[in-house]
Amino acid sequence: MYDAAALNIDFWRDRPVFVTGGTGFLGGWLVKRLVQAGAEVVCLVRNWTPQSEFVSSRLIEQVNVVRGDLSDQALIEKTLGEFEIRTVIHLGAQSVSSVALKNPGATFDTNVGGTWKVLEACRRTPAVGQILIASSEKVYGGGLDEPRTEDSPLLARSPFDVSKACGDLIAQSYAQNYGMPIVVTRNGNLFGGGDLNWQRIVPSSIRSILRKQRPVIRSDGSRIRDFLYVEDCAAAHMFLAEELAQREELAGEAFNLSSQTRLSAREIVQKIIEATGSRLRPELLGETLPEPTQNILSLSKTHSVLGWRATTDFDEALRRTISWYESFLAPPSVRRDILPLPNVA
Repeated sequence: MYDAAALNIDFWRDRPVFVTGGTGFLGGWLVKRLVQAGAEVVCLVRNWTPQSEFVSSRLIEQVNVVRGDLSDQALIEKTLGEFEIRTVIHLGAQSVSSVALKNPGATFDTNVGGTWKVLEACRRTPAVGQILIASSEKVYGGGLDEPRTEDSPLLARSPFDVSKACGDLIAQSYAQNYGMPIVVTRNGNLFGGGDLNWQRIVPSSIRSILRKQRPVIRSDGSRIRDFLYVEDCAAAHMFLAEELAQREELAGEAFNLSSQTRLSAREIVQKIIEATGSRLRPELLGETLPEPTQNILSLSKTHSVLGWRATTDFDEALRRTISWYESFLAPPSVRRDILPLPNVA
């Protein structure tokens, strides 16, 4: 049974963990939690944003950084062997839907090719004991009103969504055909501090409101999403790795992760307005976006098989998120120092 307050220090202490996407939004919070648990973290890093949580919170000083990218299977395999990696958490991806629409080929190379190269490197490294592949609720596509279960068909159509669905299926193929200890996570719509993709509704709205500007909703505001606080998602990935180490029957399974907080774009912007004490009104552009009108996840399997539930109250999570952006967007004279990259292998 999941206990949010219990961090399994005995499992993670000195454990060699390989993380892709560690410089990203979810990755930064996951790496922070791994470091706090005493893990020996190795991050594959192609490039980085100096303002990211990974750099600005000095996490980069506490992990081993291997320079390279997901296209280099030989480097990944070498890294797994040299650091005697026991746990692999694959978060690395091109995760911006608009970029995928403009450049689908590069997105498929990264999200599909990168996934099978990580998995193939793991297949050739038997010492790896747990492999987590981060997928997305977007693999289910649109057109259904009822909550998606893990057995729902993957009906993705847009380039980003299809790329994640392909990676999802590749992971299941490796688990089934090679007996590899792989679990897929299908994450809800993540929010929290550290998200520097200003096209997303939460960071863009918070930034606009803090700058006394009207928040912009590109659609008509009716699209419903299943939200999940990023720190809950990071904790869930660690819990899943712990469970996979003890329960071989989890190999090859996929699990939906969400808080079951279901809000439309208009509703979440209104919550941000209220939490900041603003009187601004959102501007609705009414654009037709290449996204499903509704994505709702069923957590029946996650609850019954894992006993996992998100534990951070939504209003508290939103308060923490706004606080993070208030600090981040403050004038440079009062912001944290941005540190250069050390410890690069």
